[in-house]
Amino acid sequence: MTALQPRCFSGVQPTGNLHLGNYLGAVSRWVPMQDVMPTIFCVVDMHAITAGFPNATELTNATREVTAAFIAAGIDPKRSVIFNQSQVKEHAELAWIFNCVARMGWLNRMTQFKDKAGKNSENASVGLFAYPNLMAADILAYRATHVPVGDDQKQHLELTRDIAQKFNNDFAERILELGLGSPNPVPSPESPEQIYLPLPEPMIAGPAPRVMSLRDGTKKMSKSDPSDLSRINLADDADMIAKKIKKAKTDPEPLPGELEGLKGRPEAENLVAIYAALAGKTKDAIIAEFGGQPFSVFKPALAELAVERLAPLNAEMARLMADPAEIDAVLKNGAEQASAIAEPVLRDMRKIIGFLDVR
Repeated sequence: MTALQPRCFSGVQPTGNLHLGNYLGAVSRWVPMQDVMPTIFCVVDMHAITAGFPNATELTNATREVTAAFIAAGIDPKRSVIFNQSQVKEHAELAWIFNCVARMGWLNRMTQFKDKAGKNSENASVGLFAYPNLMAADILAYRATHVPVGDDQKQHLELTRDIAQKFNNDFAERILELGLGSPNPVPSPESPEQIYLPLPEPMIAGPAPRVMSLRDGTKKMSKSDPSDLSRINLADDADMIAKKIKKAKTDPEPLPGELEGLKGRPEAENLVAIYAALAGKTKDAIIAEFGGQPFSVFKPALAELAVERLAPLNAEMARLMADPAEIDAVLKNGAEQASAIAEPVLRDMRKIIGFLDVR
């Protein structure tokens, strides 16, 4: 019996361009995690087909682009495992096992399915309904103990914990019999002393900036918004970044002298929040600097800062995308490293379940 080793797992779908919200809310916050524990970062291309099959060429290019963004943002392939999900077969195998562990009632409570399927739930794919089980497999194939999550994924992480706990409870005697258990860090009357799968913890690196659309401050910046002017893509060059900020929706009033004055002004609050996140300052500090100034002064300052922060990232992404072989080599090496971790986990789980292996 050995204690579970800390390990962090997270992933991004290769659907559409990564944008400023993805960078500030997730990818940039993953970089310091490399100093805390072993880290695995995945381009979850199997998730990208749950709502329909994208154009094959676009999916291939988007997978490489997300990988390039990881590396350009500071995720080091020599320190972290970087790979695309479809290259490691254990994800799909474990997802099927978890399809048989998870309960229909659990999945029926997932609000993201309701949001994405809308009134067409009868026509939604089974994959869209069951993809939280695949997300659980992504995490638990590596017995990951920590997962950086945003507000929209907290419910899925809770489901992952429920799946892990049910598996541990259902097979508690078998886990103990095979000597495959690890001490349960939080034993209880409902949970065995020895477990095989960890109950992963959310990894919170302070409050994440909530980046909203440049065209509507009440909606999150999104890859799926039909207007490209609604977001700053990580692949945008300096001229495009400046253009989008110049065209960002605002109101006719100058910036207020106090933070309280941003209430009821979602577009103004969004631009202040973006400036604060890029500058590594508080919104109060930005209001203290620009309070009373019109947007004709604030927007050029924001554009200059955004270009300063994002142009090096954009240039490195462009360099990597110009040489797909370099990206593919990173993904190939990462897939081999990921498989070396996941394959023994699935081998143990097959033993625990009782699958006959005659190979």
